[in-house]
Amino acid sequence: MKIKTKKVKKQSWKFLNEFKMFVLRGNVISLAVGVIIGGAFQKIVTSVVNDLIMPWIGALTGNVSFGHLFLIIRNPDDVPLDRITLETAAELKVTTFNYGAFLTAVFDFLIMALVVFLLVKFINRLTDLRKSEPPEEAPEQKSCPFCCTDIPKKAVRCPHCTSGLEDE
Repeated sequence: MKIKTKKVKKQSWKFLNEFKMFVLRGNVISLAVGVIIGGAFQKIVTSVVNDLIMPWIGALTGNVSFGHLFLIIRNPDDVPLDRITLETAAELKVTTFNYGAFLTAVFDFLIMALVVFLLVKFINRLTDLRKSEPPEEAPEQKSCPFCCTDIPKKAVRCPHCTSGLEDE
C-alpha cells in the first residue's frame, strides 16, 4: 500500500510540474493577456455603439425598435391577435417567430464590426506614422565599371584594378 501512495504522489507532482510548465509558457500568458484586453476593448466598443451611435440611428428612424417585430405561428387558446405584444405572447404561450430580435442582432453585429474596423484602421494609421522611414540617402559608394568592386563615390581611380574612372 505504501508503494502505491508514493507512486501516486510522484505522479501528482509530475502532473503539477507539467501543468506549471504549460501555464507559464509565453503563448498561454499572451493569450490570457489578449483575452483580458479584449474584454476591456469590448466594453469600449459596446459603449461607442450604445451611447454614441445608436441614439443617432434611433433619431433617424423615429425610435423604431425592431426587437418587437414578430409573427404568430400558433395560437393555442385563440387569443385575440389585436394589441398582442411579444411579452404577452410569451405569457400566453403563443408560438412566435421573432424576426425582429434577429434583425436587431444583425444590425448590432454590423455596427460593432464597423466600429472595430474603424478603430483598427485608426490605430494602424497611428502606428504607420510612428514607423515612417527616413528618406534614403544617396549611396556613398559606386561600382567600378572594370572590376565591379565597390569604391568610394568620389574616387577617380579604382584602388583594386587601378583603372581611371570618369566623373559622373
